[in-house]
Amino acid sequence: MPPGSDMPSLHGGSLDDPQLSAALNTLELTVRRKLDGVLQGSHLGLIPGPGSEPGEAREYQPGDDIRRMEWSVTARTTQPHVRQMIADRELETWFVVDGSASLDFGSGEHSKRDLAVAAASAIVYLTSGGGNRHGAIVVTGDAVKRVPARAGRAHDRELLKTIATTRRGADGVRGDLNAGLEALRRPQRRRGLAVVISDFLGPMDWTRSLRAIGAHHELLGIEVLDPLDVELPPIGPVTLSDAESGEVVDIDVTPKLREDFAAAAAAHREEVHRAFRSCGGAVLTLRTDRDWIADTVRFVGRRRRAAGVR
Repeated sequence: MPPGSDMPSLHGGSLDDPQLSAALNTLELTVRRKLDGVLQGSHLGLIPGPGSEPGEAREYQPGDDIRRMEWSVTARTTQPHVRQMIADRELETWFVVDGSASLDFGSGEHSKRDLAVAAASAIVYLTSGGGNRHGAIVVTGDAVKRVPARAGRAHDRELLKTIATTRRGADGVRGDLNAGLEALRRPQRRRGLAVVISDFLGPMDWTRSLRAIGAHHELLGIEVLDPLDVELPPIGPVTLSDAESGEVVDIDVTPKLREDFAAAAAAHREEVHRAFRSCGGAVLTLRTDRDWIADTVRFVGRRRRAAGVR
């Protein structure tokens, strides 16, 4: 089965409502069939951690964090005790989705926008249940669309429809990921999971806002890429058009140019990943030419193993 064959094409949000509903039904069935059992429960397990709610006290063991010492129990029993922490039972997940024109690009059957909707669908499924809520902020460069955080399958479906059907910005308007991050940052919301979905191409003028969000929320970046974002094919003279600025240039794709382009793309991606790591977050990379479900499963598995979660 070719990569992405289980991902319905949403055609940049141009489908009418019955077609869009059918596409989202197909996507939901795919996610449930392939991710069922990978991650279940009402805990914040996608990015596992010790949690923030206090649990029971137990005797201190070598290696325990002394910042969790429970002094009242220690004084009463004369034995050192620490307070165990449990994961939040109700998780609020916010999506910041880049809806700029660059996500309409795709060199194969699917666009990066299709991949963004598929990724959001997977995260919604992995974090649903138990009263967990989902909200979204979609930015196009000339507009910011908000979906309030609520619980329930019907709300989740409407959230995904909003992400899929939000129109790209006008010609010549560049994306503004920083505006989306600022819209999530203010007003401050309860602690939860912030998921940023973008190709992260262009200037990185959003790192300060990302740090502010990372200080309050668990942070996950989902990088959606096309093969042509990271490497140029050996095709000789070609005309390139910037989907956001409208600028058109004629270039000759020489071996030297291909090498320089690949190096610059790799350096930019490393800078993006470094920005998320510095905020305590992680980045899941999905590509239009790869099996996005398999990449998601591997990412979740690595995160759980790294946290010692069996």
